[in-house]
Amino acid sequence: MNQIHAAQVSKIASFIWNIADDCLRDVYSRGKYRDVILPMTVIRRIDAVLEPTKEKVIAQKKMLDKANIKAQSDALCLASGQAFYNSSPFCLKDLTSRAKPQQLKADFIAYLDGYSPNIQEILNKFKFRNQIDTMIEAGILGAVIEKFVSSEINLSMNDILDKQGGVRMPGLDNHMMGTLFEELLRKFNEENNEEAGEHFTPRDVVELMADLVFMPIADKIEDGTYLLYDDACGTGGMLTVGEQRLNELAIKYNKKFSVHLFGQETVPETYAICKSDMLLKGKGEQAEHIFYGSTLSNDGFAGHEFDFMISNPPYGKSWKTDAEKMGGKKDISDPRFVVLHKNEELSLIPRVSDGQMLFLANNVSKMKSKTKLGSRIAEVHNGSSLFTGDAGSGESNFRRYIIENDLVEAIIALPENIFYNTGIATYIWVLSNKKSESRRGKVQLIDATSFKTPLRKNLGKKNCEVSFEQKNEIVKLLIDFKENEFSKIFRNEEFLYWSITVERPKVDEAGNVVKDKKGSPKADADLRDVEMVPYVYEGGIEAFMKNEVLPYSPDAWVDDKKTETGCELSFTKYFYKPVELRSLDEIVADIRALEKESDGMLEDILRD
Repeated sequence: MNQIHAAQVSKIASFIWNIADDCLRDVYSRGKYRDVILPMTVIRRIDAVLEPTKEKVIAQKKMLDKANIKAQSDALCLASGQAFYNSSPFCLKDLTSRAKPQQLKADFIAYLDGYSPNIQEILNKFKFRNQIDTMIEAGILGAVIEKFVSSEINLSMNDILDKQGGVRMPGLDNHMMGTLFEELLRKFNEENNEEAGEHFTPRDVVELMADLVFMPIADKIEDGTYLLYDDACGTGGMLTVGEQRLNELAIKYNKKFSVHLFGQETVPETYAICKSDMLLKGKGEQAEHIFYGSTLSNDGFAGHEFDFMISNPPYGKSWKTDAEKMGGKKDISDPRFVVLHKNEELSLIPRVSDGQMLFLANNVSKMKSKTKLGSRIAEVHNGSSLFTGDAGSGESNFRRYIIENDLVEAIIALPENIFYNTGIATYIWVLSNKKSESRRGKVQLIDATSFKTPLRKNLGKKNCEVSFEQKNEIVKLLIDFKENEFSKIFRNEEFLYWSITVERPKVDEAGNVVKDKKGSPKADADLRDVEMVPYVYEGGIEAFMKNEVLPYSPDAWVDDKKTETGCELSFTKYFYKPVELRSLDEIVADIRALEKESDGMLEDILRD
């Protein structure tokens, strides 16, 4: 989005924010402003889109009623020219002339009731009707409506012209409208001390993720239909940017793509925004592809497969409620999360305190295997997905599963403070089930923590962004697939290890070896040790014991029944840069300077 458009969005966002301050103050707490402002923004946008065909819809409605036709939706959508309609006699601006509160209430309800079923669902998810009585009783509904239909802002797609025919106020395209939603969400979330990053991902990160998915195979995408999926879609930003990027590639490579969007969201408000955004783009069918509910316990796309998947799932968030809905963590049998791997049933189920890896497992389960390009995934996680969980745990099992199936193409470390709600380290996982020949059996780690540009003003905890040029540099590191200061390449097995339990015999007071009933040495639990043996250790477990254990404990042995295969990745291990120590002269100089300062302070104190 260029600077002119960004300024336009910022101006409208400020105007709408001021509506809250002007009209809702003393009626709602600041944290509750969003309950009115967000749905009203959606309503006004939809209303503005429908205004040009309003009379046609009303005429069609009268004709259908006269003919006693009950199924009217298709005909009314045809009349409106959209995937939605409003068959009430009113536009929003018609309601500004109501002097009596009860008349305004009745007409406003009639206006809302006139919307098509898909818009009704959006209003219900916003729980907007719950606010009508509050606004009527406080006498602010009329003022709120007047502000939203004001000539000072333009929420329609069309330019508003001045008397000379020039553009007085440009229209908002769908991309700009989506950005406006996100800006309002961020501001309201900050007021409510919520985690803004739970709802949407910064645009620079989304664009980077889209390019990491598409650019490595951009010249190989052929004419056809492609399915793009986000299993934690929020307001739909990733789907929007992904579609836009694919369409740009179609033009660049002279291809004909048909892109279909699919998403699932569990937060009612953000689901409502995402669905309304799809409808406003004229994508009525695709709006039906946005599913409401938890991806983990209520998969809206069971059995579906997708070409591309981009997601920012919630991390560090409990999924206990989902686990209970699936029968309890120990009894989950969902084939997305319990898989057959190397002739054994492998549980990929993590601890209930953090379910982020289940979203990636969900995406992996929806990869296409029979197409030329297969499927590509970009998903952002915090650091725990790299190393949390011992061998045999769900987290370790999942890493092992995708590493041993050669699905991990690359992991990119992002700059800190790149998200709105957290300053911690975050990483983009890039997965593919149709790797190029040179990448097979290998994983690329990219350290992009220094690829950042400071923001003039912090947005929540976000104090930097990835510029257009820096984004291209990161993508080039992925495509070039070469080792350098920022890129390291490893064989898959370098991330795998055996967790072995090393036992030593229990000794009685006389110094004899205590035996069990079978006559074998009894293990001393106090002397038990667990060792991690890398898969790449030459000679394996046997050589490890010979070289690393037996020289110091010749009576030790491995309990083979407890041996587990584990998997972890460590950026620190591969990209660690030791801090250069200060010279002794510098330290001495600082100490002497402090001594002089403290002497002066002591004299001042004694003099007083």
